[in-house]
Amino acid sequence: MAKLKLGPIADDKPIKVTLELPASLHRDLTAYADILGREAGQPATDPVRLIVPMLERFVATDRGFAKARRAADLTSPEKTD
Repeated sequence: MAKLKLGPIADDKPIKVTLELPASLHRDLTAYADILGREAGQPATDPVRLIVPMLERFVATDRGFAKARRAADLTSPEKTD
């Protein structure tokens, strides 16, 4: 069993996004969707549905981004309601 960074894709309300991908990246996304589907015992998901979870995972695990974000939050003025 492969250790993938993504888990099953949640069935969420779709949002239309227009994006141009290199063919090699689309092939990789298609292969990833096939493997993810096999691991979950489900049919392969649409590779386009992988983009958002992958981006979310990337942002959530980017330590440099987290550090910079914390620093920006510390220097930003307090919000008042």
